[in-house]
Amino acid sequence: MNFETIRGKALDRVPLTFDEALWLYETVPPARLFRLADALRRSAVEEPGTVTWQIDRNVNITNVCISGCTFCNFHCRPGERTAYITTPEAYDAKIEETLRLGGDQLLLQGGLHPRLDIAFYEELFRGLKARHPEIRLHALGAPEVAHIARISCLSIGETLHEAGLDSLPGAGAEILCDEVRRRISPGKPSVAQWCEVMREAHRINLPTSATMMYGHVETPAQRIEHLLLLRDLQAECPEGHYGFIAFIPWIFCSEGTRLEKEGVRSRFSPLEYLRLIAVSRIVLHNIRNIQASWLTVGKATAQIALHCGANDFGSIMIEENVVSSAGARNAFDAEGIQRAIREAGFTPQLRDQLYRKRDYAAALSRQ
Repeated sequence: MNFETIRGKALDRVPLTFDEALWLYETVPPARLFRLADALRRSAVEEPGTVTWQIDRNVNITNVCISGCTFCNFHCRPGERTAYITTPEAYDAKIEETLRLGGDQLLLQGGLHPRLDIAFYEELFRGLKARHPEIRLHALGAPEVAHIARISCLSIGETLHEAGLDSLPGAGAEILCDEVRRRISPGKPSVAQWCEVMREAHRINLPTSATMMYGHVETPAQRIEHLLLLRDLQAECPEGHYGFIAFIPWIFCSEGTRLEKEGVRSRFSPLEYLRLIAVSRIVLHNIRNIQASWLTVGKATAQIALHCGANDFGSIMIEENVVSSAGARNAFDAEGIQRAIREAGFTPQLRDQLYRKRDYAAALSRQ
């Protein structure tokens, strides 16, 4: 392999091959890799000296889930004492606090609940929008959409249309390799089904994001396969449609999980994470925004990632329960996240889910 040849392809936005991407990830010295990724970041974004961030809240619709994911501490089985479905009153209180803090969005996710069909979600989302029209709903995920479609006897397209969400998170991707998914998330949809949901969302111009949870049972080659699949799926997106607005990779957190009991533990390497961020920027030439996951890697590593291809610092996450339940305990408030971005040498810019600029002072004064 020749680095300069691959560098030229990347700068010209020519798709890399699997072998080229894997070679970059495993072999190229960090300094060369990071310089290339940073150059691509600068060419991809309108304001290279700016890093975006968001104010939103992750609210769990329910903690009941039948998917059997071995990496998840949050879920419970139907009928367990701790099972719940969030009430309208609880949503109202959470939304009012989110608005007071300058937020504009709920990230709404739950699990694969055996009895919550499309009628439940239609009523939930319609009620939230009626009571709080200023809040956007970044809701569900491909596994939930596929599950709701199945138990409601609907197509994927009908489910996405009738649910009434504003955008679709990339949740449930983990590693897009069926061999891995059978090991860590046996009850979730296959790779083909995950892609079907995202492809349909792109067809109807519903904004989406893409994710990766790495660092468990997958191989480096499977990480690269994941990236190439996302790139190729984005290439299918109809011209002028949103497609994947951002890519967010994060490290598996193992504390107390079934995977940990089976001997699979988190082994976080800052350098490995930074290499993944850099290769994501290089491979995903058609996804503009790459997010640094401070929640799982911490402030310092996320700050360095901004010089290795990432252009976004994510949300302050007023509330987050799932990853935190497996040991992720980093936290930011609005002032802290802006300070961290400035310390890294950038100007912070508040954004919405579509990466449109928001004015922080105006967001606070709204209330």
